[in-house]
Amino acid sequence: MQSKRQANFELLRIVAMLMIIVLHYLNKSNLLLLYTEEHTAVNYATHFIVAFCIVAVNCYVLLSGYFLVESAWKPGRVVSLVAQILFYSLLIPVVLICLGIVSAGELSFYDWLNYVLPVETEHYWFATAYLIMYVLAPLLAAGAKMVEKRTLQIVICVLLLFFSVWKSLVPATFATDHYGYDYGWFICLFLIAAYIRLYGCPFLEKKRNAVLLYVGMSLGIFLLAALSGIVAEVLHPFSYYMDMPTTYNHILCLFGSVGLFMVFKDMEPWEGRAANVIRRISPYTFGVYLLHEHLLVRNQWMKWLNVDSVWGSWMFIPHMIGCVMLVYIMGTVVDFVRAWIFRRAGKLMLRFQRKDRKNDDTV
Repeated sequence: MQSKRQANFELLRIVAMLMIIVLHYLNKSNLLLLYTEEHTAVNYATHFIVAFCIVAVNCYVLLSGYFLVESAWKPGRVVSLVAQILFYSLLIPVVLICLGIVSAGELSFYDWLNYVLPVETEHYWFATAYLIMYVLAPLLAAGAKMVEKRTLQIVICVLLLFFSVWKSLVPATFATDHYGYDYGWFICLFLIAAYIRLYGCPFLEKKRNAVLLYVGMSLGIFLLAALSGIVAEVLHPFSYYMDMPTTYNHILCLFGSVGLFMVFKDMEPWEGRAANVIRRISPYTFGVYLLHEHLLVRNQWMKWLNVDSVWGSWMFIPHMIGCVMLVYIMGTVVDFVRAWIFRRAGKLMLRFQRKDRKNDDTV
């Protein structure tokens, strides 16, 4: 019997996906402008929201590492993930062509290559990085549990120096810095989550400290980027610090992610209708991402929802909330249908396998 999903962690999964949609809403529209381009209160408000949402991707990976370090690894899960990715990458262009939104003649060979081989082409960068991390999960989990606590601490510190600390301090772009958009950073997050699961984090077990860490780091991201933008108008090298705080592997973003993760981790467990609803919809969050981040959709859904109409206006806040909720609900419904199709297909395959075995036994 499968253990019941913990509502607090599932709620974080949902919140993280909502934050990701907010980031895409702001970053892929004309609402978020550079500090050096626009000094209006509305523009600063958009950056303020980004500063508090940028931790979402790290939290999503921390959730996986926290559970995978103590869970049985399932090769079938790899197949399931690939099938889910292919479902969206292949079906969406077909649907858009049938609806007349996209012309088949517009799509080149390389476009279809992205749809047929989405993992290899990084059609969805997160899916590619996550899949590689999941394949390595049994080795990472075994290593984290096998080595001494001190050794794991040293490994994590060295990885943080390489992936996070130096890029956060030195005003230069390193060739090895992919801003957290790669499986190397996901492996680092996996080990941090594994450490939290195996040894805890006493200082952050107090919810007040965890909340302060998340809020403090988010404010730090906003202030560092904003002040750097102001200074960069006079001293151009400071433009580096204007962009870097909102990368996933920046040290401020990392600490903020851990803070938010610990806030939800140490929530008082609860049951009831709300907890059941959360458990019911949380498994479809990955589908929400795959739907709205498809190459044919990711830069178009803001146009379909007329995001430009609220540019420079405080109306962007209610418009953003409405659009984010709409995208999340539509993604959940679509992935619910996808899961139903997969379950039916799985049952049919089992039925045929049993029939084949029965025929073999009678021969």
